[in-house]
Amino acid sequence: MTSKMFSRRQLIQGGFKMATALGAAATFGHLGKMSAFAQSAGSDYKALVCVFLFGGNDSNNMVIPVSGQAAAQYTTLRANLAVKNPLALGSTGFGLHPNMPALASLYSKGNVALNFNVGTLVAPLSRTQYQSGSAKPANLFSHADQQQEWQTAAPLENLTTGWGGRVADLFPPATAQSCPTAISVNGNSTLLVGQTSQPASIGGDGFGLLGENGTAASTARDAALQQIFKLDSGVTLVQASGGILQGAIEMAALVKNAVSTTALPVTFPQTSLAQQLAQVAQLIRARTQLGATRQIFFTSLGGFDTHTDQLNSQTALYQQLNDAISAFSTAMEDSSIAAANDVTLFTESEFSRTFQPNTNGGTDHAWGSHHMVVGGAVKGGLYGQFPNLALGGDSDAESRGNWIPTTSLDQYGATLAQWFGVSNVQSVFPNLSNFSQSTHNLGFM
Repeated sequence: MTSKMFSRRQLIQGGFKMATALGAAATFGHLGKMSAFAQSAGSDYKALVCVFLFGGNDSNNMVIPVSGQAAAQYTTLRANLAVKNPLALGSTGFGLHPNMPALASLYSKGNVALNFNVGTLVAPLSRTQYQSGSAKPANLFSHADQQQEWQTAAPLENLTTGWGGRVADLFPPATAQSCPTAISVNGNSTLLVGQTSQPASIGGDGFGLLGENGTAASTARDAALQQIFKLDSGVTLVQASGGILQGAIEMAALVKNAVSTTALPVTFPQTSLAQQLAQVAQLIRARTQLGATRQIFFTSLGGFDTHTDQLNSQTALYQQLNDAISAFSTAMEDSSIAAANDVTLFTESEFSRTFQPNTNGGTDHAWGSHHMVVGGAVKGGLYGQFPNLALGGDSDAESRGNWIPTTSLDQYGATLAQWFGVSNVQSVFPNLSNFSQSTHNLGFM
C-alpha cells in the first residue's frame, strides 16, 4: 500500500473546502462547545434548496405546450429542436420533457409548481417599452452578469450580497456554535453571501478533510496543526488566516460527527447533481445535531449552454435533473428524515434561449425562462403567463423568440422567502416595490 504525503498547501486547501474564507472562524467556537450547543435546534425547521442550471437552460424544451395554437407554433417554429412525445400534465395543455417522468409524477401529486417566463427585471416591461429603451437589466444575455443578477436579485445595482445571503442574515444560527444558515455543496456561491452572515462551503467528495483517514499519520498531522494554531506569530493577517483554517477544521468535525454513517434511505444516482443533493439530504437529516432551524443550500448542474447538439445534450441533462430531484424528494419523505413539508427545492438559471433554433442544431442566449419549485409545502400547478410563441410578437424582445419576462425574479424569490419566514421581503429584494403589491406573493407556497 502506498502512502500519500500532504503538503501544507494541500492541508490548507482541504480546510477551505469545508468553510469559506469569508468568516467561518467567527461562526464556530471551540469544538468542545459545539456538541453541547448543537442539540438546541427547535422543531420549527425550514430549508430552501437552490438548483442552479448553469449555461442558460432552454426551458422551451422543458415545459412544452401540447394542445392548441401554442402546440402548433411549438412544432413549426422549433423545427428540428421540437421534442417529441412530451409527458402531458393532465388536462393543462402542457407537458414536460419525456426524460422527466418522476417530475411529471410529482406534479400529478401536487408537489410541483411550474412558473412561466421568469427573469431578471427592474420593473414590468412590455415589448414597446423594451424597444424604446426603458430600464432593463444590465448586460442582458451575458452568462457572467446574468448569473450574478439571478443570485443577487440586483439587475442594476452592483451588490456584493446574494438574496439567499440576505435571507440568511435574518435567520442567524441558533447559537454561536451552530451550523451556518447558508451552505453550498458545490463551491462558493454569490447567492448565499450575506451582509452579516457568511456561508459554509462543503466539498463534493464527502464531509471529511483532505488526508483525514484515521491513520497514525493523519492523527499526527492534526496534532501538529493544533500546535500551530496555538502559536502567536505576531502578524495580524497570519493569525487571522490561522483562525479561519481552525474554524474550517472545527466545522468539518462538527459536520462529520453530526452526519450519520447510516446510509440514506434512498440510493442516489452517481451523477454530479444527485451526489450534491445526497449531501444536502444528509445535512438535513442531521439538522437537530447541527443546531439548525433554517437552512439555505446551493447546488448546481452545468452544461446548459447548448449552442450546438441541443437535443442530445438536453436528453442527458434533463434525465440527470429528473433522477436527482426524484431521489431527493423520496429521501425527504422517508420517516428517517421526515422533512418533505419543510424542504422546498427550486431552480434558477441565468436565462433561457431563443425559441427559433440557430443553424448549428442549438439555440442562442435569450431571457425569460420557466422554473420549477418542488416540495411537500408547494401548491402545485401552473403559475404566471406563458409567452405568446409568435416570433416578433408581443412577448418577443426581438424577432427570434427572446421572451420578455412577465414574472420577475424578485416575485419568484419573494414567494419562497415568505414561506421561509421573511416578513419584510422588500429588504431582501430591492426592486420588488416596482411590482404590484398583490404580486409580491405568487401563491405557489
